[in-house]
Amino acid sequence: MAKAKTLFFCQSCGFESAKWMGQCPGCREWNTFVEEPSAGGAYGAKKSSPGKLKDAAAPVKLSEIETEVGERYSTGMEELDRVLGGGIMKGSLILVGGDPGIGKSTIMLQVCRNLVNAGHTMLYVSGEESLQQIRLRADRLGEFKKDPELLCETDLGAVAEIVRKSRPEFVVIDSIQTMYNEEVSSAPGSVSQVRESTGVLMQLAKSEGISIFIVGHVTKEGVVAGPRVLEHMVDAVLYFEGERHESYRILRGVKNRFGSTNEIGVFEMQEKGLVEVRNPSEFMLTGRPEGASGSVVVSSMEGTRPLLLEIQALVCHSFFNVPRRTAAGVDYNRVNLLMAVLEKRLSLSLSSCDAYVNIAGGIRITEPAADLGIVLSIVSSFEDIVLDPGLTCFGEVGLSGEVRSASFASKRVAEAKKLGFNACILPKASLKGLKKPDGMELIGVANVGEAVNAVKRISS
Repeated sequence: MAKAKTLFFCQSCGFESAKWMGQCPGCREWNTFVEEPSAGGAYGAKKSSPGKLKDAAAPVKLSEIETEVGERYSTGMEELDRVLGGGIMKGSLILVGGDPGIGKSTIMLQVCRNLVNAGHTMLYVSGEESLQQIRLRADRLGEFKKDPELLCETDLGAVAEIVRKSRPEFVVIDSIQTMYNEEVSSAPGSVSQVRESTGVLMQLAKSEGISIFIVGHVTKEGVVAGPRVLEHMVDAVLYFEGERHESYRILRGVKNRFGSTNEIGVFEMQEKGLVEVRNPSEFMLTGRPEGASGSVVVSSMEGTRPLLLEIQALVCHSFFNVPRRTAAGVDYNRVNLLMAVLEKRLSLSLSSCDAYVNIAGGIRITEPAADLGIVLSIVSSFEDIVLDPGLTCFGEVGLSGEVRSASFASKRVAEAKKLGFNACILPKASLKGLKKPDGMELIGVANVGEAVNAVKRISS
């Protein structure tokens, strides 16, 4: 009996090798190779004789290609439509990932309800729940005016055949880790199975013009389980963020071929499913402390949406040789960098202090324009200055202590004005061409020293 051939796959990028290697040559990650049975010949490739090769497609000139605007369908949820770039693009393949219990299956069933109620055809394929469990979840979510088609199946071949025969407009696969392709001799959820199954679904979506949602599990590092190539194959990648024990959920688009990336949608988990939060800034600022130092509101941008967030800092004397530094919602290394800038440029003695920085509301900030808010919150806590509750700020801080300009300044200021803020500290370079709202003071600063002085003047 011939010995079954096995290959080694990188779990990060999908690189294939005939032998195990400590470091992946493709993505340079360490200890990511796993052994999987080969689907065919060497490296999973099928050999074909030259006489049986298919005719190669002829190249086409760029000017001869006809373009048309793709058709979009509303999901019935404005927050989800925003993340998708305006709705579901026809023939797109969308990956939805998140921690267990965070609401992936719930939002997919809600989308299913909205689409069938709008007159579209839908097929919901579940490899994790029974039909009775799906019915109980549907009864909790609300009324279905029309019945969607449900299928409990893990055989991808059977699912693809049913989709080709029934030709629904939308398909939900929950989840990709439970799907099994008979042509791949490995267990469901393995690198080979996830990659090949996604390839079949991609061909199905593009050839038949069917929009397909794929639900994906995530690893303890917070990335979709399986090869990294999975995210490269799909058209859009959406991640659910937040703790499953908390009520608020954030849906973030990290990849979108048909819209802007880094858009977010905010939802609240209630008894009848996920409910949209139309004004995230207002709920993020709920419960702000009064008369407490170390609290600053920063005007951030998430995609095309302005978002006001509260940055909290606590700086106190350390009793250890190495002070403790903690950052929640912001980059830890960025906080250390900004503290070094304060110590060098403003002569603040922070090297002997513990520092804790937190973004209230459970959201994470990655844009540099939040630097000024982090700096002012640290200074406020260190010098015990209670900031004016009507003050907001934004701006990137450089290593020389300069405050650099930030994009979408007018949108940031307008959002602050809408929520009742009457003063904004911003980069001096961003004042050019910026229209001042009525009843709001705009303070342009060139460096962190000017920003701290402005804060002391307003708060005195």
